Amino acid sequence: MSSWRDRWKSRLPRIAVVAHDLFMVWLVWQALHRLRWGVLPDAPSLPWWSTEVALVIAAQGLVFWQVGLYRGLWRFAGIPDLWNIVKACVLGLFAIGLALFLYNRLAMVPRTVLVLYPLALMGLLGAPRLLYRAWKDSGVELSDKSSVRILILGAGRAGEALVRDLRRFGSYQPVGFLDDAVRLRGSKVQGVPVLGRVQDVAEIARETAAKLLVIAMPSADANALQRVVMACERTGLPFRMVPRLQDVLEGRYLPGELKEVAIEDLLGRQPVMPDWKAIRSWLGARSVLVTGAGGSIGSELCRQSARHGARRIALVELDELALVTTETVLRRDFPDVELVPVLGDCGDPAVIEHALKLAEPEAVFHAAAYKQVPVLELQLREAVRNNVLATETVARACRDAGVGTFVLISTDKAVDPVNVLGATKRLAEMVCQALADQRATRFVTVRFGNVLDSAGSVVPLFREQIRAGGPVTVTDPEVTRFFMTIPEACQLILQASAIGTHEAIYTLDMGEPVPIRLLAEQMIRLAGKQPGRDIAIVYTGLRPGEKLHETLFHADERYRRTSHPKILQAEPREVTWAQIEGTLAQLREASRRYDLDALNRLLRTAVPEFRPVGVHPNYQGSATVVAFPARNARKV
Repeated sequence: MSSWRDRWKSRLPRIAVVAHDLFMVWLVWQALHRLRWGVLPDAPSLPWWSTEVALVIAAQGLVFWQVGLYRGLWRFAGIPDLWNIVKACVLGLFAIGLALFLYNRLAMVPRTVLVLYPLALMGLLGAPRLLYRAWKDSGVELSDKSSVRILILGAGRAGEALVRDLRRFGSYQPVGFLDDAVRLRGSKVQGVPVLGRVQDVAEIARETAAKLLVIAMPSADANALQRVVMACERTGLPFRMVPRLQDVLEGRYLPGELKEVAIEDLLGRQPVMPDWKAIRSWLGARSVLVTGAGGSIGSELCRQSARHGARRIALVELDELALVTTETVLRRDFPDVELVPVLGDCGDPAVIEHALKLAEPEAVFHAAAYKQVPVLELQLREAVRNNVLATETVARACRDAGVGTFVLISTDKAVDPVNVLGATKRLAEMVCQALADQRATRFVTVRFGNVLDSAGSVVPLFREQIRAGGPVTVTDPEVTRFFMTIPEACQLILQASAIGTHEAIYTLDMGEPVPIRLLAEQMIRLAGKQPGRDIAIVYTGLRPGEKLHETLFHADERYRRTSHPKILQAEPREVTWAQIEGTLAQLREASRRYDLDALNRLLRTAVPEFRPVGVHPNYQGSATVVAFPARNARKV
């Protein structure tokens, strides 16, 4: 009984709308007839109801329904709804004319009534809808004295849409816009005045008693956004921003949701826009396997693959908690994608062969690797075992199984390597290149720079240091790095994989490198603090294996543009299996014996451009290194 009552209550608003519209049809028809005949002295008597009136209402009502006039809501009435009303009124005139012609040959129906009928009906149907929408948007029914006063920076489309959204919540009160456009000065947007320029935000925020600032400039470049953020920081008020459309479309934010200003918004580089059509064409309905599926890159690769059409994803991961976490999120967000979780070390031939047999993948993304530079300087054996030998195990198994594409995820540190991470990754690239013998399997290598917010990266470290009150530790005031976001890195991997070249090395045209000092300062400011005053920055000196500036290209690798304007393809250097095979056998034997000296010697021989810099005092091998001069920690 209660369910029937609930269904009836839910239908009442729509029934009321239908009744309103049909009443307006009756009213217009009666009013036009009485106005037309009222000018004549011998006007006939007009009934308030007749078969003719019933046919008019029935014909017009049927057109209303067919046009879809009742699929929209008055609360959100706009141009599409008005266009539907225009179509319904014009088509309704033809339907009424046909019905009355068949009934009485249009007897007693003045031609002026037929001409004026659609125009009058448009006004009586459209005006109530727009008035109701305006009343709702004005917030008349939500006059809450305790609502938060908001100042909006940016009076464009994003700002106008934000005002409408905020008024629906009722707990927020937009008190004004700030915009640098002179033409907007003194005007109103959605009834909210434009009070001044963005740089005057501190003064205007005090005058309006604003409690929250919202940056509604989703298309602003990084330099403009930096200026706006600095202006907001001077007010001491909390601030948020409207997310970019791409972030909303990719599901990272809900429509109307505000987000905190993130460090990637301020880094000065526009994100790379992938060719989604090419990616979906290559990835759609495929089965893929991802090693290191619980890591930052691996888990995002799984999400991107699921989002863009993969039918089956095998997750190979050594960490059981990371495996369960990634699998749970994927099952929640992509219930139609078949998941094949495999717990184990991908360097174990039995594990990878088992995973390949279960998933039968057409593409394998090898994301499993150790990547912490200072840690690997002390852990040479594990770096070689995981980054080189495990890569050879996975790549060989994929080739033997006839996998269509094998993608090695590498790093810019593999170019002219100066640390164990770079050297092992370069050797892994050489292994894949040597295994590529023009069989069915395509071997693709993708290099990119530092990934923001990945596990163990500098961003979460800085964030934790800021949360603890500082100091923030930076190795050197001059050190720079190339940066990209986790989703962007994974999009690059998919884009490069979709290009289709055999035995290729791809890298991203990442623009200008970012000073780590600037990154630290920006993060401190985003936390509402001032660098050097509230949070100290301490320079600790370059760590073992680190260099001031990374490079994206090797001198002997000639790069050329690809079909994607931001992806470059290198011409691989000559590598033969005869060169690599003996080295791998010796590395496996030295790894089995935990012989660090032999591992170091073999790595230096296999990667002749490897020039180690810095040395850790606890390093147990006998490597010859170029040490940096000692540097005392300096604080600013």
